[in-house]
Amino acid sequence: MDLNQEIQNAYEIIKNGGIILYPTDTVWGIGCDATNPEAVAKIYKLKKRAETQSMIVLMNGEKMMYNVFKDIPEVAWQIIDFAEKPTTLVLDNPRNVAPNLIATDKTLGMRLIKEPFCFKLLERMKKPLVSTSANISGQPTPKSFKEISPEIIKGVDYVVNLQRDKIAGKPSTIIKLTNDSQVKVIRK
Repeated sequence: MDLNQEIQNAYEIIKNGGIILYPTDTVWGIGCDATNPEAVAKIYKLKKRAETQSMIVLMNGEKMMYNVFKDIPEVAWQIIDFAEKPTTLVLDNPRNVAPNLIATDKTLGMRLIKEPFCFKLLERMKKPLVSTSANISGQPTPKSFKEISPEIIKGVDYVVNLQRDKIAGKPSTIIKLTNDSQVKVIRK
């Protein structure tokens, strides 16, 4: 399949408030425009997930990070530079995103992504992309496209036609950073 065509197809859906099923640098994800609360609500509903269980967003660079997080602790950049595998950082006081994405403790998880499909889609969107594993809440995370339940596939507005045969690695490492520089590993 043509990468640019898939990016265009996904972008059109997202721009109109839809949700997509797409490959990331870790597992298949369900995503939408992170600034659109209605689209975010559709994902919670599809996953049968409580809105108190926040989801993460993907970003493609510093500019997008600073648009969402005014204060980024110095240690965040060190972790990003040294991380050998995909790493999600949970940071304080996000802004410019849908309120129903923000956790009750006023944090948001984000991951900088280099995977070509996601990176280029983010360039088009100029906004963060929600990313949550492609499963009903409480069920195991699918390691490949063929493990994704029909309910999820039917429930999204578009399924990206790339990397359907790829077996995913582990979900990302999750590290929580507070503005007073505390560091806590949530998932290795």
